[in-house]
Amino acid sequence: MALHLSSNDQKQLLRWAADADQNECCGVLRGRDRKVISVQWAANVAADPSRNFEIDPAALIAVHKDARADGMPLLGYFHSHPNGLARPSASDIAQAAPDGLIWLIIAGGAVTAWQPIALGAHVTGFTPVPLIVEG
Repeated sequence: MALHLSSNDQKQLLRWAADADQNECCGVLRGRDRKVISVQWAANVAADPSRNFEIDPAALIAVHKDARADGMPLLGYFHSHPNGLARPSASDIAQAAPDGLIWLIIAGGAVTAWQPIALGAHVTGFTPVPLIVEG
C-alpha cells in the first residue's frame, strides 16, 4: 500500500537534509491511513551524526504522549543519508524496531519510503513502499 506525502513536506525534508550537510537529519512522521499529515524535525543525538541517526528521546516521548492524548498518531520516521544512498543501510536494519512504522530516507535529492521486515522480534531488512507525492 502506498504512502501519501505532500509536495510541501517533501520540499521541507529535502531542505532539512541539505541544511544538515554531511550529518544525518532526522525526525518523525505523523498521520493516519498511510497519509503523512506532519513532518517534525528532531535533533540527531547520535554519537557520530555523520554516519548514524538517533532521534532525540525527548522528542519521541513528546510525540507518544501527544498521540495517547488523542493527538496525531506516529506514522514513522525520517532521516537523511549524506552518502547519497537512497536505501536502508546495515545500521538502519540494526536500529529498526519490528513495529511496522514507515521510514523515509532522504538521499541524492530524493525521498524514498520503506517498511521494516520483521522475523519475530528482529528486523531482517526493509521493503520499499510506493511514495505518492501530492500537490
